[in-house]
Amino acid sequence: MTSAPTLRPPRCGPVPAPSREMGLWVWKVAMALTGGVWALFVLIHLFGNLKVYLGAHAYDGYAHWLREVGYPLVPHQSVLWALRVVLLVCLVVHITAALVLRSKSRRARGAVKAAAAPTVSRWMTVTGILIAVFIVVHVLDLTVGAGVASDHFTQGSAYANLVASLSRPWMGIFYTLIMVLVAAHLWHGVVLAFNDLGTTSKRWRAVAKVIAGCVAVAIVLGNAVIPVAILVGLIR
Repeated sequence: MTSAPTLRPPRCGPVPAPSREMGLWVWKVAMALTGGVWALFVLIHLFGNLKVYLGAHAYDGYAHWLREVGYPLVPHQSVLWALRVVLLVCLVVHITAALVLRSKSRRARGAVKAAAAPTVSRWMTVTGILIAVFIVVHVLDLTVGAGVASDHFTQGSAYANLVASLSRPWMGIFYTLIMVLVAAHLWHGVVLAFNDLGTTSKRWRAVAKVIAGCVAVAIVLGNAVIPVAILVGLIR
């Protein structure tokens, strides 16, 4: 008669390496995809901002159109608010993923190796924080009309509000510098996203750098030039 097999309690130990790698991959993909959503939004918003060169009628018309997208099929501003919710969720996920990956990377490599990381990589966190601060300032300034907004803010007058806000030298300079940081952040982010999504061949790395460079140049030439044009009087 054979004896019954001995039941042993499950071992408690570290999570197997494949599980940890899968967790890292999920966070990387989440950061890449949410960053891609924001990059796409920035580019679309850039094309809208360029209407400022066509005057108040064109720019205010664009702002009005944003609030009426989908109407009368859906209520006023519902599509706009849906977009805002999606962008907010993506921002929260993107920041969370960045913090998780940064923490895991520091624990895995140690402080010495982390300090030896490329300068641009180390500054991704700093530029990300500054961009997040800018988003809050931008919403208060040109959407809500509170706090840092111009004294001449008028709800619904998008062109006049933009010109009044960026006519203030400190705000114009702040906006320009942030746009340069956004360009740098997106350049490095696009390259990292291609790598995190598995496109690591030499050809795809070259494609990623070209796309990233085009995005960065478009942001600098499009958005960063607007406050300069306002400050020198080309847009008034």
